[in-house]
Amino acid sequence: AGLAAACAVVDAALPEREPHPAMFDGFSAFLSALGHEGWPVLYVRLELGLLQELGFGLDLGRCAATGATEDLAYVSPKTGRAVSREAAEPYKDKLLALPAFLSTGGLPADTEALRQGLDLTGYFLERHVFWSHNKPLPAARARFMETLQR
Repeated sequence: AGLAAACAVVDAALPEREPHPAMFDGFSAFLSALGHEGWPVLYVRLELGLLQELGFGLDLGRCAATGATEDLAYVSPKTGRAVSREAAEPYKDKLLALPAFLSTGGLPADTEALRQGLDLTGYFLERHVFWSHNKPLPAARARFMETLQR
């Protein structure tokens, strides 16, 4: 399901016959990781790379409100920038969760963190890439998310 989702998202998002060497490298790394522990993390990172490649990269390295680089827990749906737990407190219901594996670089603790990562990338893919072409996210991606939930 992960491979089908990756192929469908990349195929639908990238313009035909336009070279994207960074995406080729990212996709190759994803393919190499399939079947190994932690490959779903690379799927989320592949989608982050796709957003970056298309000009919609997220800034997950420092807090948009305070500039802090520690305890980043949310992402603003308007700006795509990380927000620290403390700065987000009054607004956390309006923000997207930032799973720890995206801010620390480690592996996720559970499927909930993966779901949060996919929700995050899905939100921005839908908003910036697919909405402008009046297309939904590929059905293969939804099936992949359902598979992870089981």
